[in-house]
Amino acid sequence: MEDGFSRAPFPPSLSNPFEPFGTDTLGRDLLSLIVLGTKDTLILVLLITVIRYAVAIPLALSAIKQKGPTFWLLTSWNSVFSALPTIFSAVILMNLPFVIFAENRLIIVILILALIEVGRVSYLIQQEGFMLSNELFVEAGITIGNSQLGLYWRYYLPALLPSIITNFFLDLGKVMLLIGQLGIFSIFIEQSWIQLANVSGELQNSSYNWASILGESRGTLRRAPWITFFPALAITFTIISFYFIGEGLRAHFTRRQ
Repeated sequence: MEDGFSRAPFPPSLSNPFEPFGTDTLGRDLLSLIVLGTKDTLILVLLITVIRYAVAIPLALSAIKQKGPTFWLLTSWNSVFSALPTIFSAVILMNLPFVIFAENRLIIVILILALIEVGRVSYLIQQEGFMLSNELFVEAGITIGNSQLGLYWRYYLPALLPSIITNFFLDLGKVMLLIGQLGIFSIFIEQSWIQLANVSGELQNSSYNWASILGESRGTLRRAPWITFFPALAITFTIISFYFIGEGLRAHFTRRQ
């Protein structure tokens, strides 16, 4: 308290004012910010994962015989991005100048985060599909004259679907973790260039997703640790939830087999 006035950030309080998560440095209720950011965060995670699987599944099916240009593309994609931790690849690509200052930065960043792990996802599906190639029901499908597209649609996809669904939910958690890690490095997915003087300016966060709230709290970790703790708690809870859903689905599909 200075000059008879209290200045934000304010710690969590269950009395008047009721602010169980405390406030940020601008005096905004942290619980309200996290609730407000829930929609943006979950849509972001879902979009990235859906795009990743929308690209990975056709690529894996087209490379199922382990030969041809698509198999080379798939293995190369997997090898290049498996050489580095995903967070490093994301940081490097998101900090390219044309990405930082792009008008459509949000779309570009979503595509980057989705495509980084397409090789890994596609390779896993392709390997499972390749093992199915020698199964009797697939050979029977070939014998009765199914086209390659018919084989994918009637035999491979139904057999691979339980694994794809399970891994999709596990990947939702991985994407959530990746976005949280970017927040720790204060790399914002949505940001705007703010002109401060004639020739200077700075990039500022323009979103309320949880990773952005986490990233903005770096400078306040010692004097206001609750600003970091509660967004990190929300991210952790979401990752664990996706993990349990994925593992539950895996157990369910295993029992049915």
